[in-house]
Amino acid sequence: MVRRILKTLGILLVLLAVTGGVSYLFGLRVLLDGGATPYLAFVESAESRAEAVARHRADQAALNAGPTLEEPSGIAEPPEALAETPATSDTSAATAGPRGERSGSSVAWSDFRGPQRDGHYRGAINTAWPVRGLTPIWKQPIGGGYASFVVAHGRAFTIEQRANQEVVAAYDVATGHELWTSAWDNEFVEFMGGNGPRATPTWHDGLVYALGASGEFRALEEATGRVRWRTNVLNDSGASNLQWGMSAAPLVVDDVVVVVPGGAGGRSLLAYERLTGAVAWSALDDQAAYSSPMLVSLAGVRQLIVFSADRVMGLTPDRGKLLWDYPWHTQQGVNAGQPMLIGENRVFVSSGYGTGAAVIEITPAGDGASVREVWRNTRMKNQFTSSVLHEGYIYGLDQSILACLDAETGELQWKGGRYGFGQVLLADGHLIVLTEDGDLGLVRATPAGHEQVALFPVLNGRTWNHPAMADGILLVRNLAEMAAFDLRLP
Repeated sequence: MVRRILKTLGILLVLLAVTGGVSYLFGLRVLLDGGATPYLAFVESAESRAEAVARHRADQAALNAGPTLEEPSGIAEPPEALAETPATSDTSAATAGPRGERSGSSVAWSDFRGPQRDGHYRGAINTAWPVRGLTPIWKQPIGGGYASFVVAHGRAFTIEQRANQEVVAAYDVATGHELWTSAWDNEFVEFMGGNGPRATPTWHDGLVYALGASGEFRALEEATGRVRWRTNVLNDSGASNLQWGMSAAPLVVDDVVVVVPGGAGGRSLLAYERLTGAVAWSALDDQAAYSSPMLVSLAGVRQLIVFSADRVMGLTPDRGKLLWDYPWHTQQGVNAGQPMLIGENRVFVSSGYGTGAAVIEITPAGDGASVREVWRNTRMKNQFTSSVLHEGYIYGLDQSILACLDAETGELQWKGGRYGFGQVLLADGHLIVLTEDGDLGLVRATPAGHEQVALFPVLNGRTWNHPAMADGILLVRNLAEMAAFDLRLP
């Protein structure tokens, strides 16, 4: 009897092993959601995804054929500065179709989360969404990674993982057609968060500044993708990469572009001359976090706001001199949410892992400023999302649930709607919510309560990428798909 039971158990174990092996072969994997809860899902391999993208782009190019532009004979390398940058494999290719003259003329979404990096689209949109959801203008495969889009002159720019290469790509917003790519050999692999580049590119005055997950940094011409200059920020700063890779979007400040690699010895921040790539200045010794630097006017003073692994701080925009700081300690230094201005002299900051949120008040004092904590609580925990401000109220994802706080007091107004660890964008008095599961939602931005207007699926798979909006066109993407929706008023 015992022998029969053991034999049966053995057969079951063999069947489970075979089933598990077959499932693994076909892509069944254990993934983690934004709260580190494991779940099973079928995942397309990076190679298979890259092949799907390549097939789609080849078919697309056949319909939109045009001349190939060769890479320029010389790529401007930044002169020797803080550290020598070794040569890396460069497989850049720039191609442009006949749609070289863009129909759009505005520059509406030049930075991560918009021109002011505050997640606020300031135009009117159509909020009468049909019950069954919106129909995309176009939808197509895309390479992996967690970057968002920036948009200028009818072109959308992002960075993707395609097999073992990081690829900066430009797309026609109206059609989704790929206009050009710039690629280099690198594959950032991370089990908990997932693979691929994280940092959203930045557009400024005809150039696209793109930062890869392992520090490759390029200035690319908007129209063709030609490399104006390149370097590696980790090499230049002597910094080790973060566990989840370089994630902070570059910031253009006057004639320089600022990045936060987190090096020691005064090289936590690097400012490169934006036209040549030469290092203009460096500052601080802070370990980097995952939040992007911002240029703001705070308490009447133009300054940078930088959120490092251990503090949020204000710096002079010309040399990065410290004006004020506010200690902010989070598990493993994971500060990913964007700080947000509240009025003329207050800053909202929030992190996950049980840390919570605070509003601080900045008052100029001599050559610096003093900091006063207005309130602090755990009612809003932006783990790797960011909140938005509307008419005196803060709206954001408290971990995975949407919440509303009074910006003056921090008092919770409401909490409702489980959207996972997604992203929130403010437009025309409404919250556009892109959920962790790839659903698109519309919620009224009102302190009266949680009022969901619509919710419907738009993307397949885990979605942590921030939506982007330009000229009334909403762009969304995740690790495998990208889509555009027309939200212009009828």
